[in-house]
Amino acid sequence: MTPPRIPQIPVVVLAGFLGSGKTTLLNHLLRNRAGTRIGVIVNDFGAIEIDAMTVSGQVGSTVSLGNGCLCCAVDASELDTFLETLTRPSARLDVIVIEASGLAEPQELVRMLLASDNPHILYGGLVEVVDAAEFDATRQRHPELDRHLAVADLVVLNKTDRVGEAERERLRAAVAELSGPAAVISAEHGRIDPELLFDPALRPDGEETAGQLSFEDLLRQEECDEHEECDGHGHADHLHAAYESVDFTADVPMDPRRFMAFLDSRPEGLYRIKGFVDFGAGDRDNTYALHAVGRFLRFVPRPWARGEQRLTQLVMIGAGIDAAALHEGLAACRAEQEPQPDAPATERAMWGVLRYVPEPARDGDAAAGEAEADVPEAAAEA
Repeated sequence: MTPPRIPQIPVVVLAGFLGSGKTTLLNHLLRNRAGTRIGVIVNDFGAIEIDAMTVSGQVGSTVSLGNGCLCCAVDASELDTFLETLTRPSARLDVIVIEASGLAEPQELVRMLLASDNPHILYGGLVEVVDAAEFDATRQRHPELDRHLAVADLVVLNKTDRVGEAERERLRAAVAELSGPAAVISAEHGRIDPELLFDPALRPDGEETAGQLSFEDLLRQEECDEHEECDGHGHADHLHAAYESVDFTADVPMDPRRFMAFLDSRPEGLYRIKGFVDFGAGDRDNTYALHAVGRFLRFVPRPWARGEQRLTQLVMIGAGIDAAALHEGLAACRAEQEPQPDAPATERAMWGVLRYVPEPARDGDAAAGEAEADVPEAAAEA
């Protein structure tokens, strides 16, 4: 029987050079989180208090943003300590966002997360924010930008309102070439749909009283006041136009080998895949939760509930993806006929899947074993 899993909180690394708009994007996420409890870690070297004040409106190394959201200002050496604090059940957080210093090496932060022995965290992706208006100058001043883009899972081409259409297309093509398979989306004022990074909880906070304005409500109203076209609905209403979301459901099992081949060759621009996979005779006892962000991949088996319909249900999120091609590729992964449960070939077919199943945590040594398999390819090659 599969041992019970420890709940894990996705940790998203938000990176970008000084002035790219990271803090503006982070504030936007806080304003449009739809009930999601966010833990914020501001990893700033030399100007911690400034960024912490910008994000939270308060001074201090750990401050409450209201509705259970927290902000911590830390140095790299303190990262594990604050992750331990933020992942305690009492914090009740749904996602953690690390705002990296403009001078930080995002690849090192990713390595720290993947090597962490904290069983409560799950890598949520590296988001690189790029200033469209200053891209060429930034690249000349900081040649390492090319390396940062190469390991990003999602690139936000920010401040596109400051460049013309032809320049915007040139920049998008240049960034896409440098970032390889990463999804690239355009944004103005750091406004992206939170669903790209995490799943909005869409639930009220239990401690709020009816009609009470929250920190989120006040910030949203302030944004609406600054932009008359808001009409009281905020800017999130049309942000989904920057990406595509594709659903797939199958009522027959997926062939493990074909499915892993699909994942290995997933198209550029496909940023997130989430859902559950039925491998049929490969493992009749469990459904497999799938978590993929960029080049990071993980499966977590869960026993089928009594009477639960056995389905494969996936949601794929990305930019510039071909929905029809994704459906066709996944449909081709369906098992044409059920192999015998005791056939050796069936067990071998699951090896590719099991490579991405983390070992149960035991005395804090599991995560170190997971990290080697889970390091994104670009990071592993660097």
